Amino acid sequence: MADYKAPLQEIRFVMNDVFDAPSLWASMPRLAERVDPDTADAIIEEAGKVTTNVIAPLNREGDEQGCQWNDGKVTTPEGFREAYQTIVDGGWNGLGGNPDFGGMGMPKTLVVQFEEMLQASNMALGLAPMLTAGACLALDAHGSEELKEKYLPNLYSGVWSGSMDLTEPHCGTDLGIMRSRAVPREDGSYSLSGTKIFITWGEHDMAENIIHFVLAKLPDAPRGPKGISLFLVPKFLVNDDGSLGERNAFSCGSIEKKMGIKGSATCVMNFDGAQGWLVGEENKGLAAMFTMMNYERLGVGIQGLAAAEASLQSAREYAFERIQSRAPTGARNPEQAADPLVVHPDVRRMLLTMKAYVEGGRAFSTYVGQWLDIAKFSDEDADREQAEGLVALLTPVAKAFLTDRGFDMCVVGQQVFGGHGYIREWGQEQLVRDARITQIYEGANGIQALDLMGRKVVGSQGKLYELFADDLAAFIEKEQGNVALEPFLAPLAASLERLSDVTEQVLNQSKDDPNAPGAASADYTNLFGLTALAYMWAKMVVAAAPKAEGDSSGFYSGKLKTARFFYERLLPQTVSLAESIRSGSQSMMEHADNEF
Repeated sequence: MADYKAPLQEIRFVMNDVFDAPSLWASMPRLAERVDPDTADAIIEEAGKVTTNVIAPLNREGDEQGCQWNDGKVTTPEGFREAYQTIVDGGWNGLGGNPDFGGMGMPKTLVVQFEEMLQASNMALGLAPMLTAGACLALDAHGSEELKEKYLPNLYSGVWSGSMDLTEPHCGTDLGIMRSRAVPREDGSYSLSGTKIFITWGEHDMAENIIHFVLAKLPDAPRGPKGISLFLVPKFLVNDDGSLGERNAFSCGSIEKKMGIKGSATCVMNFDGAQGWLVGEENKGLAAMFTMMNYERLGVGIQGLAAAEASLQSAREYAFERIQSRAPTGARNPEQAADPLVVHPDVRRMLLTMKAYVEGGRAFSTYVGQWLDIAKFSDEDADREQAEGLVALLTPVAKAFLTDRGFDMCVVGQQVFGGHGYIREWGQEQLVRDARITQIYEGANGIQALDLMGRKVVGSQGKLYELFADDLAAFIEKEQGNVALEPFLAPLAASLERLSDVTEQVLNQSKDDPNAPGAASADYTNLFGLTALAYMWAKMVVAAAPKAEGDSSGFYSGKLKTARFFYERLLPQTVSLAESIRSGSQSMMEHADNEF
């Protein structure tokens, strides 16, 4: 198995050459005073060292040992506490956090690069800072000044960690039927009771306190999702002077035995009158939690991308080292008993498919990060409004498409190894198991697709979609006459037209057929994702073409050839996806129950 190495050249290419992130930061005064190209490059360099040398070596052992539960206490795998402390000491927990409370305030276009490296090196451990960062985001956006001052500094520093508690044994996606209750206390706090399941890092031994963000209902709350409130519930109560007090009235009842990410604790949490504090307004907890969940959804999309990158690194190394049969055109290495796997067309198909999705996905996550930065830091109202709309539209695509392709690419990488891919020691089977959860948690991908199609596209009557279509159309118009893009602009425009056509068709279908958005949603998400990655590959061609001539390293010339592979071998899937969408919902919905 190849040891993970942070792909720093790839990351710098996307961040600097494709998106020119330093110019974006310089255009926004609140970012310009915090980050410059040298600072960003130093952060990327150090992140590469930490993830490659400290975090990645623990991945396999963490999977084999797993977390252990004993009488409510969770013990992490060997080395995890020390590695977590390295993350804390480096300030990585607060990389994107609010500087007013101890965060570094770095832009998302930079933070997503660190997130990819962390998740690729060790997804199980990487979930801990990921959840803490999301918890900080929700608290910073919705909490009172008193709560922020009391909790954010230690969360950003990593001395305390964060966790989100949504799911209950009887409800997952349908949070409106949750049973957890919060009863007001005389001192203004609340007493929380109930059971939550699937709580990632809900209990562990890496931080001195764990701050839970818990959804529950007040006694007089309206029925359904409009009656949910969000509460901050610390493992140890915090005294007025910031010191830790007594243990709060909740505990970890068990941890799950699961398919993958075994190095992380997935907990059952039992709240027995635990003391908590309201975050935001009463009965508005779902909106507050979605601030956190939208962050997590992009983060989970990056997890899918990261797993695919790790799989690609191993598969590529194996394909060049493993000798098997002869090349169709004759012996490539006649002095050896056979040629390396990479000479065979089908192996090249697999490797190039992985490369095309990984590098396109990295560009797409950075593209979303760019819009997040504009939404947060721009001084122009119109720019912020456009960016907020695009983030809302693109978040479910990033989560669903990147994780679906991420899992697929781990399976493809496993296939490159043949029988060795099924064996523990080579590492590919762990990647397959770990990546599988990314399609499920933080909103299963079917829900993401329905959010995209039903809420974002149909719900806005196509207005959010038009933001993306206009951005892509403007790029096509701008690059007319660019010789390097001649093979790509026509198929890119055709894919956009195809996507726009089915968008309009589903909008029309949904007027008479309430099942139309749901029937189209999965195929639509894949069609959207492929079109978005075609856009990303066109942008990469623009950046790589001037440097490709005479490129002895193969880096930039390889970009142009991979773009061609994507357009010729992967983008044509959009044709069949569009036909499926146009067929409507009838063939899905006409079956009687006894016909399944």
